[in-house]
Amino acid sequence: MKVEDIDVSATISKAKVLLSKDKKTSPSVVAMMELLITIISILLNQRNTNSRNSSKPPSQDPNRPRKDKGKKRGKKNPGAQMGHIGATLNPVKNPDEIEEIFIDRRTLPLGDYKPDGFEKRQVFNIKISSQVIEYQAEVLKDQNGDQWVADFPDGVNNPTQYSGELKAHSVYLSQFQLIPQFRITDYFNDQLSIPLSKGSVHNFNRTAFNLLEDFEEWVKERLLSAKLNHADETGVNINGKKFWFHLLSNPEVTLYQVDEIRGSEAMNRMGILPFYSGILCHDHWKAYYKYYCIHSLCNAHHLRELEGAWERDAYKWAKKMKALLEKINIEVHKSKKNRLSKKRILHYEKKYRAILKRGELECPLIVSKTTRRRIKQSKSRNLLDRLRDFEDDTLRFMKESIVPFTNNMAENDLRMTKVQQKISGCFRSIDGAKIFCRVRSYLITCRKNGVNPTEALNLLFQGKLPTFIN
Repeated sequence: MKVEDIDVSATISKAKVLLSKDKKTSPSVVAMMELLITIISILLNQRNTNSRNSSKPPSQDPNRPRKDKGKKRGKKNPGAQMGHIGATLNPVKNPDEIEEIFIDRRTLPLGDYKPDGFEKRQVFNIKISSQVIEYQAEVLKDQNGDQWVADFPDGVNNPTQYSGELKAHSVYLSQFQLIPQFRITDYFNDQLSIPLSKGSVHNFNRTAFNLLEDFEEWVKERLLSAKLNHADETGVNINGKKFWFHLLSNPEVTLYQVDEIRGSEAMNRMGILPFYSGILCHDHWKAYYKYYCIHSLCNAHHLRELEGAWERDAYKWAKKMKALLEKINIEVHKSKKNRLSKKRILHYEKKYRAILKRGELECPLIVSKTTRRRIKQSKSRNLLDRLRDFEDDTLRFMKESIVPFTNNMAENDLRMTKVQQKISGCFRSIDGAKIFCRVRSYLITCRKNGVNPTEALNLLFQGKLPTFIN
């Protein structure tokens, strides 16, 4: 670890050696020096920690450089290259409007001309406008003066009301595109000339939440029966107080839940993990190990931490372990069965353990000379112990074809919750957060099953659910 060309790690190591050889220094001074060395190490670790070598998000990197800064210009021209399959705007068979253009024959040379068809060009346009449908039910009066009124269509109950499509559009903007409520009302008023209040936007979201009660139970059943699930959690600001979004997902379904705490009590309230017996992929948050399922650890986290152990402490074992995990992952992807043979598994397990043995020599346990107690371990030593004690969970991706190398699915599903907070700042109430969790779970699940969010919400406000939900 270097600071302004000073090798601080080497200096600390030298100080430790001198301190151990000095027999004249009193135990109290030795204890004080050990404490100072620990504090210096902690502060330096914090200074050199970033998103590449730890779990810190890129947004917290100091003086974060632009990705394209210093990038050398290649020889290729900008834009798509030869052989690239592009997305072309293709003409439609049945245009909404056809406008025929005729030649002014007065501009043509003298001669006989006969029709020979049309040359066609299509212009794709968008019309933003409101549509008001008025239903007029016939009224009849009999000889006694009694009136008989025709039945209005189902759902048309008030003199004026919003349609299901309009409500679906509002919920789409709010819960999928994450647009704040006041901006949605501006959009409806300015673009569509439809008066809409923030209260109405909230009511539409609440209606969608209530209509999705059965969907949430269906998702929980799917998660319980799945062979593999991903789990993660992230902090969320609700009216100035920290809450937690918990997530369980797989390639078919996604479920969010908001809770005041991060640990197993919140997970129990989710009602899935206490009864789950499949494989759970996560980032080694201790609370997950309270459940008796099969565990698989996210190696993206391991790679970042190993990078940190190499950059921060110059541990060669960490560099070798990072290279080994990446090599195994490449081989797994190249294999036809998406897993390795028993022979290759034994080969890599042997290498894995040999690197950890080297690590034991590079960063041994440190015991205080005064108290004879073990000093608080470094991050690198903690990582070493974790990789040793949880070898099966770390390497499960090379043994089970359905187990991925990382927990990226869960992290991707959670990413938009952070975007929501960047746009809107925070949730104003736990009620709004619960609505977001359930509606967002529905929209992401529909998207995973080939149903776009607009179609999914239109069906919902018609009192239906997509056919894949049974």
